[in-house]
Amino acid sequence: MPIASAFSRRITPWLALTGLVVLTFLVLQHFLVPLAWAGVLVYASWPLAEKLRRQCNGRDTLAASLATLLATLMLFAPLLWLGWLAQQEIGRLYPALQAFLLAPPAIPDWLLELPWLGEWLAQQRAALLADPQSADAAIKAWLASHASDAAQLAGGVGRNLVKLVLVLVILFFFYRDGSRIVLELRHVMARFIGPGTHGYLAAAGATTRAVVYGILLTALVQGTLAGIGYGVAGMASPVTLGVLTALLALIPFGTPLVWGGAGAWLLFQGETSAAIGVWLWGAAVVSQIDNVLRPLFISSVGAIPFLLVLFGVLGGLLAFGLVGLFIGPIVLAVAWAVWREWAAHLDDAASEETS
Repeated sequence: MPIASAFSRRITPWLALTGLVVLTFLVLQHFLVPLAWAGVLVYASWPLAEKLRRQCNGRDTLAASLATLLATLMLFAPLLWLGWLAQQEIGRLYPALQAFLLAPPAIPDWLLELPWLGEWLAQQRAALLADPQSADAAIKAWLASHASDAAQLAGGVGRNLVKLVLVLVILFFFYRDGSRIVLELRHVMARFIGPGTHGYLAAAGATTRAVVYGILLTALVQGTLAGIGYGVAGMASPVTLGVLTALLALIPFGTPLVWGGAGAWLLFQGETSAAIGVWLWGAAVVSQIDNVLRPLFISSVGAIPFLLVLFGVLGGLLAFGLVGLFIGPIVLAVAWAVWREWAAHLDDAASEETS
């Protein structure tokens, strides 16, 4: 009987703690993505927040309010500007598509000489010239049939805006109480895991910094350079295409989908020189920036292999959505730190045995 009592005394607190963790997860599960985004943004902008805190003479609430206001301006101002530009440019896309259907340009001779593809393109152009109104009617029917998808997309945008506002609210409290949160996290994790906690947190922090700067800044540079190329080539919507390029640049090897498609569109319009220019600019500059800047930032992590970070980006994206771009590499970085520490202890044990 005393043995059972001792066992029950040991197991009861763990069962209660497990139940508390499960209940906490059920309450917070719908807020995990905003919490993750807020954590990434706070970590990336923490040096600026610390400067504001010093300028405010340690008044944490004032410093957190100013930092949150700056974050709001940095998030909403570019989104509003890009949204306005995209609306202006998208309004010109449909007339351009109609003009293309009514008067499709001549197909270059070298493209006609390609087996199967040249013949198929010639047949499609002949069909457009014979009955251009049917293609226009087919496009209108497709748009009408996908009106519900557009409504769902609008609803998704609204939900994401609500999440963005929630992220900003969380940012304020993270800015104000971030130092205390990290201190308590280190203390609690050290009690459960041991002294290795500091190494794991350092690995997570270094990977977060590398992934945030490596992915976001690289995508921004790629989108800007691609937009310049689209504008020089004379495309009707260079800003929209540049934003789309930046979004796909978040995914490794995603930018060729945009500049490759843009070059194909120019080629079908008969702008052979512009199409070749876009392809050369995309292959030699836009995509190569990814091969230069991203490894440069990732290498700052130190001993974490670039391939591991790449798997973290792709796997995190598939598992958690867009925020998984950051969660995936952080999880694998912590796992790598644990592995390296265990391997180091194994080396120490082997050296002791040989000695």
